[in-house]
Amino acid sequence: MIEATEREDAPEQPAEAEQPPKPEMPWGDVLPDHFRMLRLVPQPIDRATGSRPLRFVQFGRVEKHSVERSLLRMEVQLPGQRLNKEKNRLDVWADHKTHVVFFQPDGGLQLEPANRGLGRFMIAQATHWAQRRWGSYRIESTALASKDGLNEDTRLRRDHVLKTHGFEVQYADPQHLKGSFKNATVGALLPTWNTDKVQVVEILEAATMLQVAEQNLQDMENKLRQQEERIGKFKREDSSLRFTIACLVTFAVFQAGLLIWMATHHR
Repeated sequence: MIEATEREDAPEQPAEAEQPPKPEMPWGDVLPDHFRMLRLVPQPIDRATGSRPLRFVQFGRVEKHSVERSLLRMEVQLPGQRLNKEKNRLDVWADHKTHVVFFQPDGGLQLEPANRGLGRFMIAQATHWAQRRWGSYRIESTALASKDGLNEDTRLRRDHVLKTHGFEVQYADPQHLKGSFKNATVGALLPTWNTDKVQVVEILEAATMLQVAEQNLQDMENKLRQQEERIGKFKREDSSLRFTIACLVTFAVFQAGLLIWMATHHR
């Protein structure tokens, strides 16, 4: 009660200016409807991310357009693995009133598996999509996630990806925690990625791969069956040899016994 009275008697403090809430974006629940398969080419073991074997992932995308905005949503799905909603997703928005292109989620692109070239691939797809219609739009300066600066290798990889696509990265502190990239024009960006790491697998190519894999599996089964037949043959021959050796040993023992008997009874 005392605290309540003190609060009532205290002079009212000027309320801090509240940040206006961000407008709710449309198409929040839209899901990808076009899919392609990506081959993640095997890479040498990395000291930070570990083993990087051959993997296949599914890349999905969907587009939505209205008078005010356009959206490209991209997702990378891993077979048999469920991820957080914001992981492996990149939303690219084009605001047709302000002529600005921006990305979501705000915390940056979070990818799994990491260090496999997926970041460059998704940014290249976003750049190509935006340049087809809105090359004159601008991308406003955006702050980079400070948590990436805690690990030097992660920060360097992130900065390399951005610089490769034409973004200019800058820092406001010597610790490289408060980073951002400068304003850029959509048309000035580079829609390229490292094809030595990420390769798009077309339907016909995927069918050919399955056919070759099936043929290789049949060849292996035939070789395995031949090996099993050879092993069975060797086992039968081994059994025959064992029987023959046993017979010879028995005959030799009998002969030796007979000779001994004859030698002892003729004296």
